[in-house]
Amino acid sequence: MENKKKFWTIMIIISCTFWGISGIFAKFIFNLDRNNTPIFVSQIRMIISGLVILFFSWLNKDKPMEIWKTKKSSFTIIMFGLLGLIPVQYCYFEAIKYGDASIATILQFIGPFFILFYLTIVKRQAPRRIEVICTIIAFIGVFILATHGNINHLAITPQVLFWGLLSAIGVATNTLIPKSLIHEFSPTAVTGWGLLIAGVGLFIIHPHVSASILAPQAIVPLLCVLVIGTIIPFQLFTSALRYVKATTASMLDAFEPISATIGSILVFNMHFYLADMIGSVLIILAVILLNWQPKGKIQ
Repeated sequence: MENKKKFWTIMIIISCTFWGISGIFAKFIFNLDRNNTPIFVSQIRMIISGLVILFFSWLNKDKPMEIWKTKKSSFTIIMFGLLGLIPVQYCYFEAIKYGDASIATILQFIGPFFILFYLTIVKRQAPRRIEVICTIIAFIGVFILATHGNINHLAITPQVLFWGLLSAIGVATNTLIPKSLIHEFSPTAVTGWGLLIAGVGLFIIHPHVSASILAPQAIVPLLCVLVIGTIIPFQLFTSALRYVKATTASMLDAFEPISATIGSILVFNMHFYLADMIGSVLIILAVILLNWQPKGKIQ
């Protein structure tokens, strides 16, 4: 059992690293042609990945159609796709388009604090002292990242900040909405249907198809976004949660912004200033502390 836990812990690290570097491939696609928009790439990514993941779910005999047997589960899976996966996927790509994978991923990383806000304001759950401290640290990190310490100047564009924070809110809705479904149905089926619904929803909103995505130089990065950035990590991550605690998985998610940052520096020669480093470290540290529970204090 211990060996299985170690193996699946490594799989979570690989999953988070893959998610981080997938943003770099997306940025490359956006730079190739202005018709390769975030909404178009998101449509392709989510529809194809959703179908593939549902196929795996069917192969595993997870009964993916069971989710449509009640009105409640049908409504929840639709909301998960439209209000959970669209913001966490599409808004993230918009942030990458206006900035880079590193900043977009780090901003998205504050998503757990929006979950905390929801639990505090809507559910009336009083936050613990450590949660308040971590929230302050995280948003100091966002402030430093966005302004480099100068309140009269934005170091990143307003579009990056806007879409990045929307994707962070998406992390919260993406976590909260499907909770009841995950307990009742296969996580693979829930993920597959959510992605498919999100992709179809985006296509209905913006039914634009660009032939430039089929250009030879775009095929490889697109496949990387689909396979490395979606299908493989989703499958590995959901499987790993059977053996690894959710709190541990959340802390290991720090590998996503780290890999995105290293990749952006190596591939796009991104300039990473001291203020960027300080802000990023504060955000990552705050999320790790938020999810860290010492032995003996785990409720």
